[in-house]
Amino acid sequence: MSQDAVIPFCNEPWLGEADVWLLREGRHLRPWEKLGAHPCTLGGRAGTAFAVWAPDARQVSVVGDFNRWDARQHVMQHRVECGAWEVFVPDVREGARYKFSVQALDGQHVLKTDPYALHSERGAGRAGIVMNLPEFALRPTGQRATANALTAPMAIYEVHVGSWRRAHGVSLDWDALARTLVPYVAALGFTHIELMPVSEPPCHGPWGCQSTGLYAPMARYGTPDAFRRFVTAAHDAGLQVLLDWVPAPFPARAQDSGPFESAMPLEALDPCDACQCNWMALIHNCKRVEVRNFLVGNALFWVECYGVDGLRVDAVTSMLYRDPSCSGSEWVSHYDGVRENHGAIEFLRELNRMLGQEAPGTITVAEESSAYPGVTAPPGAGGLGFHHKWNLGWMHDTLTYFSMDPVHRPQHHDRITFALIYAYSERFVLALSHDEVVQGKGSLYSKMWGAPWQKRANLRALYALMYAHPGRKLLFMGSELAQVREWNHDGELDWSLLDNPDHAGVQRLVRDLNHLYRSHAALHARDDEPEGFGWIDVQDPSRLVFSFVRHGFGTAQQMVVVCNMTPVARQGYRLGVPQLGVWTEVMNTDAVGYGGSGVAHAGTVVSERVSWQGYAASVVLTLPPLGVLWLAPGAGP
Repeated sequence: MSQDAVIPFCNEPWLGEADVWLLREGRHLRPWEKLGAHPCTLGGRAGTAFAVWAPDARQVSVVGDFNRWDARQHVMQHRVECGAWEVFVPDVREGARYKFSVQALDGQHVLKTDPYALHSERGAGRAGIVMNLPEFALRPTGQRATANALTAPMAIYEVHVGSWRRAHGVSLDWDALARTLVPYVAALGFTHIELMPVSEPPCHGPWGCQSTGLYAPMARYGTPDAFRRFVTAAHDAGLQVLLDWVPAPFPARAQDSGPFESAMPLEALDPCDACQCNWMALIHNCKRVEVRNFLVGNALFWVECYGVDGLRVDAVTSMLYRDPSCSGSEWVSHYDGVRENHGAIEFLRELNRMLGQEAPGTITVAEESSAYPGVTAPPGAGGLGFHHKWNLGWMHDTLTYFSMDPVHRPQHHDRITFALIYAYSERFVLALSHDEVVQGKGSLYSKMWGAPWQKRANLRALYALMYAHPGRKLLFMGSELAQVREWNHDGELDWSLLDNPDHAGVQRLVRDLNHLYRSHAALHARDDEPEGFGWIDVQDPSRLVFSFVRHGFGTAQQMVVVCNMTPVARQGYRLGVPQLGVWTEVMNTDAVGYGGSGVAHAGTVVSERVSWQGYAASVVLTLPPLGVLWLAPGAGP
């Protein structure tokens, strides 16, 4: 210890014997309660206890406002048993800024941020701010589990809060978003709101897809208490809150602190495990139980301390495989000859087991783009244990189809039908996410084929097809406006489009699709059962028509869906239906109110005892151009 170091006021340890053992074993269920900065009273004196896991450091000091950032003042005690360092500093209160001064084994001193900081300053410094732990976020018993049940509807509105809407060019804060964003999403009928990463990023860049502060909500949108109020407002409006969570990549370089800004050694030693080439980022070293404990604890932290209802886990593929973005000589096979990252696989299983035990009803959704088997299978059965997986194959095939001139669509009918071959291999989310409207890809509207009216018609048909297809639903913000421009994270959505009745009609369509999807069990109750879906006609590519029926439980829970993917109406089209009687047209994407041409029926159609397409009954329809019809049994409300 330096001769200039100040001996801490209290030698009473902050980390108890049980904490030390659990941290060493990587089994501390709530590590954030002991690591980081915690206002407390020790030895009868009020102050703050600081603790950080830095097993490879020669010496660690805490520096901040309270000691003029002098590393000689408060040198931390090394708890060799678990690799942690701790010190109690009297009279340090909430609001104090701090960092850790770490002396590496080579003698170099660098300033590092606290990976367990609960609050961070705005701007380039990104010092931690001392604050008390948030209280446990209580929710009514069963509310989360009911809303997230596998048979419940799930329609997710994905939002980047910094560019949803702005006031005088400035992003709205959490309190303003609670007053505006929450009622907007609820009125559109979505069941869940998914927030792009809200943890503190390394810079004021756009996406938050890398983070230096997984435990701190972004300071640019307000205080941690304000974020908690936002989550409460969403719950009060009947919305579940999903958080984009990024346990895979973190920044390879921060501006004043060497390879990584965190005081914890999080990256892997093996470069093939540590680097993500495409993103110029590092990957967490999930072979170390302490790093897995940091990440698993963080997942539970957001659920228990802020009340979020689930996590969409980003970049799972980059965790499952050793540097999947590199090829050839850029990666080497694992010691047992396979490419999988076994430490990361065990971490994901541990994550899902823990949340299932400690936070029942919480869901996890994997963004996983490979064919890795059993992503949504239980860990005990060899799976990863996620509740859902993004269906990126469906997304790619479907958007490719809708971008084609109808002249070429007959040769690509399987772009629509192929997804049903594997639809029940996992529990899927059909995601039209932010990834599809950035980096030169254009907006969903711009991807559609045709003139402006045809683009809007295709877009409406795409949405109606998605909502009728097996799988949960996700739309990125702005999709409901038929946004013409690509998403700009430095701006806001083009709200002025709603002055155009055609764009307002697309928004109205999304609202009605959400409400119909939620109110008709046939569209969601058996998403994961092959018995919940049946083709009516899948062999009519020459006319670009395909039709199917969704089944709930019983004949009253059925929905017939027929799609016409040509820009001309089809008169006198006979369609087989599952039962005799009245069928009500509950959705017509070509309705005038949605900006369509108004090729519609009188609201109901009566089936005839004419066998057709394998059914004993059939109806005769007029199919609207580039349109989708939904027919439900009965005379309607």
